[in-house]
Amino acid sequence: MKGESLVTARVKSLPKSTIAIPEPSFAEVVYGIERLPTSRKKSWLWQRYEMIRSQLALAPWTQSVTEEFGRIKAALEKKGQRIEDFDAAIAAHATSQDATLVSANKRDMARIPGVKLEDWSSEA
Repeated sequence: MKGESLVTARVKSLPKSTIAIPEPSFAEVVYGIERLPTSRKKSWLWQRYEMIRSQLALAPWTQSVTEEFGRIKAALEKKGQRIEDFDAAIAAHATSQDATLVSANKRDMARIPGVKLEDWSSEA
């Protein structure tokens, strides 16, 4: 949503068929936009959201995502580590498909058992 040049370049370098956005990610974006007062920024963000939504595939919530979500939440809770439901849900989409999760939220996502994590917002 921020249009970061490194992220944009990485997305453009890959076949669109290899990228899918989890439904909870879109839910978080809509929530963030809806919280804003009516403004040019809010209008611009809606336009950007619609463009991204139309260009990239949606990773649907499936039964395997539901089961991974439960495993992730329980595993972290047993360690005394809380995680936001949306973060667990987003990670569950990736781990249930043995896919790579792309997120700048390395602090929280790296705690998730079995997650393959990449941060495209910084050069590694």
